[in-house]
Amino acid sequence: MAKKVNKKRAERVKNRKERRDSGGLFIPAGLFIGMGIGFLFNQLVEWLFIGLGVGFLLFALTNLMKNKN
Repeated sequence: MAKKVNKKRAERVKNRKERRDSGGLFIPAGLFIGMGIGFLFNQLVEWLFIGLGVGFLLFALTNLMKNKN
């Protein structure tokens, strides 16, 4: 009986980690893209904030889409 409970708990933890981990890369990706564009146009801070905002937006959208499924 205890083995079944531990197995189910391990599956739930694994599923939660998979849902959480996949969208988290949008934030640093947005920052790096924003930094690259900012260096090109000599407006680093502005483009860093734009990249950060886009990264958080994409992260939130992917989480919303996963929760619907």
